[in-house]
Amino acid sequence: MNKKVDIRNLDHKELTDYFKSIGEARFRADQVHKWLWQDAVLDFNAMTNLSKSLREKLDEHFYIQELAIADVQASSDGTRKYAFRMHDGNLVEGVLIPTEKRLTACISTQVGCSLACTFCATGQLKRMRNLGHSEIYDQVVAIDHEAREHYGRGLTNIVYMGMGEPLLNYKNTLSSIHYITDEKGLGMSPRRITVSTAGIAKAIERFADDDLKVGLALSLHAANDAKRDTIMGINETNNLDRLAKALRYYHGKTGKMVTFEYIIFRDFNDSLDDARELLAYCQRVPSKVNIIEYNDVEGTPFKKSPEDRVNAFAAYLEGHGVTAKIRRSRGKDIDAACGQLANKV
Repeated sequence: MNKKVDIRNLDHKELTDYFKSIGEARFRADQVHKWLWQDAVLDFNAMTNLSKSLREKLDEHFYIQELAIADVQASSDGTRKYAFRMHDGNLVEGVLIPTEKRLTACISTQVGCSLACTFCATGQLKRMRNLGHSEIYDQVVAIDHEAREHYGRGLTNIVYMGMGEPLLNYKNTLSSIHYITDEKGLGMSPRRITVSTAGIAKAIERFADDDLKVGLALSLHAANDAKRDTIMGINETNNLDRLAKALRYYHGKTGKMVTFEYIIFRDFNDSLDDARELLAYCQRVPSKVNIIEYNDVEGTPFKKSPEDRVNAFAAYLEGHGVTAKIRRSRGKDIDAACGQLANKV
């Protein structure tokens, strides 16, 4: 007996070839593709414009993997944190972040992470495996359903900023973006999507060449190599000079500014000297800055910077022509930092 395969691992051509091989018309591939990627159906029996015999044949040869919500934490500020259990029992995280104008999903691309950044709860989890494109897509669908249930409207934005490094799962990250943005998929505007990387220069250049129209964010957190080396091991092989070159290439190819994510830690990177170093780096790369308040993570030495220092840091950048926004900490009363909930579950 042939082993069943995940039907969502077949592209449109492979679907068409399958239906041709069993004597069905080509348009069956369009119908099934719509059920899978536009309607996000997970049951062949729900594909009601297919005959019962064809649905049974699909069920005989294929399966559709599902993820399940294993745990939910709801914050008083409206943030909702999800632990998703994958088909093999592994856990990843997603977050629904509501604001007055936006409903943003933060999604994961790997089970765990290999980069082991010292401030990150996910860094305490070893990388188990990459997520498939459908597993990334399913997080978006699940969080969109949650947004509609709890806020009466769908997602407006997606950030690839959850567990894992998206550019180390390059193929599946790009494939998931295709199914999320394609008019025969979820149809979300690519301008509403941001991919965040810890900084893999060659992958950033490849990302520029592929020009998906989505945004790119770089987790910077320090603008000198000695300091960044101590918190992000990836910097030892992708230092700030190499990253600046890759980011300038990205801007030249796409015309898009890079967003620097700068988690601000007390007595580590929150001084005006640190702000001056960041300003100098921003002048090398067309960019804007998100200054992110830290959610304390047990087992790390880092603490949230005082509000007056955060404000002074942002004011220095703004006063020197850099667009700098402070992203206030969300979900303070839940395990909101990336990796915390998966660690706990």
